[in-house]
Amino acid sequence: MIDYHELGGRIRAVAQGETDMIALMATIACEVHHADERFDWTGFYRVTGPDMLKIGPYQGGHGCLDIPFAKGVCGAAARTREVQLVPDVEAFPGHIACAASTRSELVLPVVNGAGVLLGVFDLDSDQPDAFTEEDAGALAAILTDVFKEVSA
Repeated sequence: MIDYHELGGRIRAVAQGETDMIALMATIACEVHHADERFDWTGFYRVTGPDMLKIGPYQGGHGCLDIPFAKGVCGAAARTREVQLVPDVEAFPGHIACAASTRSELVLPVVNGAGVLLGVFDLDSDQPDAFTEEDAGALAAILTDVFKEVSA
């Protein structure tokens, strides 16, 4: 299991003073991806237009390039600004299969201190029911802290 206190401290130390969104996303994707074997694909989709996400920094195989807010787990997280914890992607209506190996998914909205949606943080696993509420809460706290000073 991940020691989120240690992971968060490491991410915050590296990110301290950084306000460039892409640099922060790349750092977090790398740190989180290598923190646990459950994570098969770890990365960000950035808001790039009205109701549209575009792939950002990530670790793992190829991801979808564009995802509308109206589609998939990432779109649902962006549209509702709520964490999407999906134990079985096959049971999620409208799931977008960017990778055939994905069995479960955790997607968290990424919002800056002004309340602007910057994108979503997407974690995929090739294991069913791989993510927990603890994962969601700990990662949400890290994202809130790291992106609070980033402008849209």
